[in-house]
Amino acid sequence: MDARELMNRTCPATGDVGAAFYFHPDTVAYGKENLGLDGFRFYFLGRGGVLGDVDPSVVHAAFGYFNPGLVAKMWSTAAEKVAPRDAARQYLACGHRLARRVLDGIDGLDAYAAAAGAIIDAVDDSALSLFAGLRAEEVPSDAPAAAFHQAMVLRELRGSVHLVAVAAVGLPSVVAHQIKRPNDVQSFGWPEDIAAPTDEQRAALDRAEEITNDMLAPAFAVLDDAGAEALIAGIDAMHAALNPKGD
Repeated sequence: MDARELMNRTCPATGDVGAAFYFHPDTVAYGKENLGLDGFRFYFLGRGGVLGDVDPSVVHAAFGYFNPGLVAKMWSTAAEKVAPRDAARQYLACGHRLARRVLDGIDGLDAYAAAAGAIIDAVDDSALSLFAGLRAEEVPSDAPAAAFHQAMVLRELRGSVHLVAVAAVGLPSVVAHQIKRPNDVQSFGWPEDIAAPTDEQRAALDRAEEITNDMLAPAFAVLDDAGAEALIAGIDAMHAALNPKGD
């Protein structure tokens, strides 16, 4: 299996797994009860907190897609209550706790974490700030949390690379968001009457997807057949456990 086939086979499930804890009821409850943050503010400060105590514009640059005004409001009001790096580590801990509860006893998670780690270690993180911030955080020692953590890092890797690719083709990230998630435009802070994407913009997003794959292929290519099989088996097992109904 070549690198592109491996990406096509694993990336959709990685995206689901890596985000599984973002608005999980346990995560939302932890943020409210322990930090005084609602789910949306905990998401912004927790996910973006790996960047440190930065201006909201830096968070928007790393996230893309969201209306900058929404980012500024969520980040600033959350950071008044909790230091960003502290929030990030508590946010990640919510993901680790979910993994330990749901993924415990699944075979192959050590091998998955090792395979994912090899990909992650092979990446030049230039221009990939959100990925670099998460990669710098400590990987847990137990297999369920380690595997889940590395899936989170791989999710941020593709997301960061794709945002660079979107910029490279001259496409505003809001337009890319419209095309990929047309039902989520308002929830990302944009007005309902925003102009519809053009055919040219849709073609540009297709080019950005190809660029994304081109940029990621060298890192995925470091895996041998056994590593590729471990990556596939691990992400499939985690995806099934976290999403048992196949939604």
